[in-house]
Amino acid sequence: MGCSGCSNGKTENGLPRGCKNNGACQTGSCDKLSVFNYLANMESTVGYTVSDFVEVRFKNTRKQFFKQENLRLHEGDVVAVEASPGHDVGTVSLAGDLVMLQMRKRKVDSATGDFKKVFRKATESDIEKWQEAVELEQQTKTRARIIARELGLSMKISDVEYQGDRSKAIFYYTSEERVDFRELIRKYAEEFKVRVEMKQIGARQEAARLGGIGPCGRELCCSTWLTDFRTVSTSAARYQQLSLNPQKLAGQCGKLKCCLNFELDSYLDALKDFPNQKTKLETQKGVAFTQKVDIFRGIMWFTFRDDPSNFIEVPIARVKEIIKMNKDGEKPLVLVEKEFSAVPVVKHDYENVVGQDDLTRFDKPKGGGRNSKGRPANKRRNNNRNRNKNRSKGKGNKPNNAV
Repeated sequence: MGCSGCSNGKTENGLPRGCKNNGACQTGSCDKLSVFNYLANMESTVGYTVSDFVEVRFKNTRKQFFKQENLRLHEGDVVAVEASPGHDVGTVSLAGDLVMLQMRKRKVDSATGDFKKVFRKATESDIEKWQEAVELEQQTKTRARIIARELGLSMKISDVEYQGDRSKAIFYYTSEERVDFRELIRKYAEEFKVRVEMKQIGARQEAARLGGIGPCGRELCCSTWLTDFRTVSTSAARYQQLSLNPQKLAGQCGKLKCCLNFELDSYLDALKDFPNQKTKLETQKGVAFTQKVDIFRGIMWFTFRDDPSNFIEVPIARVKEIIKMNKDGEKPLVLVEKEFSAVPVVKHDYENVVGQDDLTRFDKPKGGGRNSKGRPANKRRNNNRNRNKNRSKGKGNKPNNAV
């Protein structure tokens, strides 16, 4: 999340107040997918001057490299850049030597690449026109969805981005099938009086543009720092011993969570020391079958066919020992000779006095307990009801001449 000063509103130029860094505080939300320029205070080491190239960020995740001449630009500066047609307005997200390193990482050739130019630092009129275009995006998206529904197209307009000079609008849409939007473009051009460009994005790209909070309680990885979307399969969940429940494995985009791949390599390395999960151990009591594996504790659970509900913990070393004995034609008497404890139980040095750490504290029904005097609460309610009945009966038997 951004710093607390970002909540103080925006400046006249449309940039966040508070941190005084013109939207380049590099704390997360001020610059989406921001990169900390750790080479800002160092001399040039890659053979280029600091004024050759800059990285400009536009709406959401769209970034592009531009070439500048005779301009001293810094992170957070609002600039007017070359576009097709006209010009666009964006924010400098990176400047200096780190731009060259980012270009090498993305395999962009600085010598032969066709780079557009930075015209100037944005003037007040440029920023005013840009802000007017940004304010039109929401109502344009609403109207665009209505037009697409009237034409009966199976597509969803997820976002709209106006160019800085309001001469072009990019419509981002998602669709599971091929869409013929020639008539749609004609309708959009007549309705909005701009040049129309349609861009199809996937479900993950849509979630990255819209943003949100994940089930972990943090901002979505795809909308903060994740840039490359790799294929995620259910085998990643299977290797990590996770339940194959689609509702738990799916993210806000409806696809499998990208974070399933984050620790997959560590799990695969740890599983190399484990025997095959289809391993059967032969003992004098019978054949034991593998039920589940605990990678962190280094144990495996086995059950016998005659007693499938009794799970027996067996350490990896013991499993390998029994496998070797079975290969030699021997059968051990039992799976585990003595009680095995893989991880010692850690006792906390605090007491849960008020019950605030109990996850089931809200599941207990109210009432039915005892009050402060030690009397049952239900009995006290019954006594109060009987008293009220007796009082009402006494009032009904009162004589007419009573004062």
